[in-house]
Amino acid sequence: MKQTKKRRKTTLHKHVRRHMKLAVVPHRHNQFRPYLIRRHGLAVVLVIVVGLLFGSNWLATGSVLGEEAKVTPVSLLANTNAEREKRNISPLEYNEQLSYAAFLKAKDMFKQQYWAHVAPDGTTPWQWFTRVGYNYAFAGENLAKNFRSADSATGAWMASEKHRENILNPNYTEVGFAVVDGALDGKPTTLIVALYGRPADEKGVAGLYRHTEGNAAPILGNGSVISQFGVILQSVSPTALGSAVLLLVVALVALVAHTYRKRLPPAIRKSWRYHHGLYKAAGLMVLAVMLVVLYSGGQI
Repeated sequence: MKQTKKRRKTTLHKHVRRHMKLAVVPHRHNQFRPYLIRRHGLAVVLVIVVGLLFGSNWLATGSVLGEEAKVTPVSLLANTNAEREKRNISPLEYNEQLSYAAFLKAKDMFKQQYWAHVAPDGTTPWQWFTRVGYNYAFAGENLAKNFRSADSATGAWMASEKHRENILNPNYTEVGFAVVDGALDGKPTTLIVALYGRPADEKGVAGLYRHTEGNAAPILGNGSVISQFGVILQSVSPTALGSAVLLLVVALVALVAHTYRKRLPPAIRKSWRYHHGLYKAAGLMVLAVMLVVLYSGGQI
């Protein structure tokens, strides 16, 4: 009985290996056209990708479009302090004054229709601190928009050197967050504003930088190409990123098959399918890039 089960198991493994080889490896048994990149194989891959994306959105938001954002001040604070504690930096305390200042800044960006640290009328980030009566020794600002989760927003900030400096700056003791929905340039937008501070009346730093805005943390720019790529990756949901990786893996199979094009059957070599591997690889890579772009609306 045991011997029979062992034989069946061995036969099953051989059967699976054979079909896997037919699916992804170009060789004479599949006419050097792996089943994975044939019409039915590609259809199955696309169904899997669409199913993963819609299924993930439905489970997370109740909508196949995944329109509901899950960013809250509480989750942003937790993520920020988690990053600080990893590096033995004291956690930040949530401050209502800073949160109200962050809210006013977000509302002002919608009112004046801008996306920047300095408003078109010249208002600097530090004026929002003053407006709510927060007298600071150190101050800094991070901005983000259209991130669908606190994890992706924090991850994008951590992927950018200048934004990361604000999160990990040991001079800050308090932070305030605002997550505000509105319309920017005629498009629905979710703005995230983080204001970091240290009160000027703390022992040992009283009045140190009280009236000197230039001593506040630097206003943060968009960073390098590498940091922007990190932002894009952080803003893409794990499901969308996994789907893009799947498409790229299939594209790699197509590229490998393209190198065997001279071994294709004569009838195929005389048709457009002679370069089918290259065409399919290019199409799959374009689709993967489009998927990442579509699901990476976040900016910092």
